[in-house]
Amino acid sequence: MTQPRATLISLEETPWYHVVSRCVRRAFLCGKDPLTGADYAHRRAWIEGRILSLSSVFAIDIAAYAVMSNHYHVVLRVDLSRTHAWTIEQVLVRWTQLFTGPAPVQRYLSDDRVRLSAAEMAQVEELAEIYRARLHDISWFMRVLNESIARQANQEDGVKGRFWEGRFKSQALLDEQALLAAMAYVDLNPIRAGIADDLERSDYTSVARRIRNATTPDNGKSDSTGKTESAAESPSSPVKTPPSPAPHRIGSGRDHASENNPLRPERSLLAIPLASLMPFEASGRFEQTIPFSLEDYLELSETLGRCVHPMKRGFISEKSPRLLIRLGMEPQQFLRHADHLLKTFGPAIGTAETLSALARRRRCRRMRGIAMARQVFQSRAA
Repeated sequence: MTQPRATLISLEETPWYHVVSRCVRRAFLCGKDPLTGADYAHRRAWIEGRILSLSSVFAIDIAAYAVMSNHYHVVLRVDLSRTHAWTIEQVLVRWTQLFTGPAPVQRYLSDDRVRLSAAEMAQVEELAEIYRARLHDISWFMRVLNESIARQANQEDGVKGRFWEGRFKSQALLDEQALLAAMAYVDLNPIRAGIADDLERSDYTSVARRIRNATTPDNGKSDSTGKTESAAESPSSPVKTPPSPAPHRIGSGRDHASENNPLRPERSLLAIPLASLMPFEASGRFEQTIPFSLEDYLELSETLGRCVHPMKRGFISEKSPRLLIRLGMEPQQFLRHADHLLKTFGPAIGTAETLSALARRRRCRRMRGIAMARQVFQSRAA
C-alpha cells in the first residue's frame, strides 16, 4: 500500500536517503531501444549533470548515484543546518537559479529593492521562508530534477505527457551499515546489469567519477559551501542539449508560491555549476562527510563487483574487506546478498536494533527487513 511521503522521509530520523526514479515508457530512458533502434544514451549525461547541479543549489549532498537505461538511483544527505544559515538574499538567489520568482522577489534582487513597500517586503520575507524549506526538501529536489529531464526528452521526442513512472521511491538509511549497503548497491548497478565489467568503466556512476577525479582532480572553483566545480570543465557535463521548450509550471494552482513561477529554461539551468560529490572522511568527525575512507570503500566495491558476477556468485576473497570488519557486518552474508539487499527492506534500512527502535517510535509491530538485517549487519562474533 502506498505510504504518505511524510512517513517515508523524516529528517528527525535520519538525513540520509536512497531514492529511485523510473521511466514510465516502454522505450529506454537513456539506452538503446531494441524495437526502434533509437539510441538515448546521451540522456544519461543530462541526468548526471542535473543531479550534481541541483546539489549546488539545494542543501542536499550527493554520496552516490547511478544512471541506468530506464531508471536512476541517488544516495543523498540533507543538510538542514545549511539552509538555516542562509540569509534571505542567499535563499532567493538560489531559488531564482531554478525559478523566475514573482515580481517582488525579482525587485528585491535588483537595484529596485529600496522602492519596495512594507507589504512587498513582508511578502518577500514570507516567500523566502517557503523557499528555504523547499531547498532542503527531497521532494522538491526530485521534482525539479525529473521535470527538467522530462521536458528535454519530450522536446527531443516531439511528444507530450508523462515521462516518469510517478512518485519517486525512497528508503531511509538509519545507520552506517545501511549507508554502506546503499552506496555499494547503487555504484555497482552497471556491473550487475552487465553493461560494465569494472568500476572505472561504470559510466555515469559516482564511483567511476571518484576514480576519475582521484587521478585528475577537479579544477573548478568552489562556491560558499566549498563543494562545486565548473560545469564547463566537468568530464560528464551534458554534451547534447536540445532546444529549450516553453517552460512548464511545477505544482498546482493552489500553491501560491509557485503561481506564475515557471521552471527556468534549459539554457539557464545548464549555467548552474556542478557540485562535487560528498568527500569521504573515516573519522566521522564531520557530519557533511561519508564516514568511511575512500580506499576502504573502493576495496569493498571491487570485491562486491567480483562476487556478483554470474559465474562467481558467493565467492569470498581470502581477506574480508576492512569496512565490513569495522562495521561488524557478516562478510559472507553481505557479499552473498549485496545484489538484492535493498529490495529486501521496506522504507527504511538499518541494523536490527535501529529498525526495532524506529518501529517503537512509529508504534509499528515490526519493520520489513529485520530478519535480513540480523543476517547481514551483525557479525558472528557479535
